[in-house]
Amino acid sequence: MCRSIKTLRPPVLPEEATEEEIRAAALQYVRKVSGFRAPAAHNQEVFERAVEVIAEATAELLAGLEEGSGS
Repeated sequence: MCRSIKTLRPPVLPEEATEEEIRAAALQYVRKVSGFRAPAAHNQEVFERAVEVIAEATAELLAGLEEGSGS
C-alpha cells in the first residue's frame, strides 16, 4: 500500500529533514494506520488534520533530539 517510512535524522540523512520529507513520512503513517491511500470526501478533513498534527510532532521530535553516544 505504501512505501516504508525512512529515518529522518543524521547520520541516516546527510542533513536535516526538509518539511517535504517530514510531511511525506506523516502522510505514509496516516495512510498505513487508516488503511486508506486516499480517504473518501467525508473523511478528507480528519485525514489531512492527522497528517498536519503528525508532521508537527515529527518536526518537534527531530528538533529536540540530541546526538550522543546512545542509539
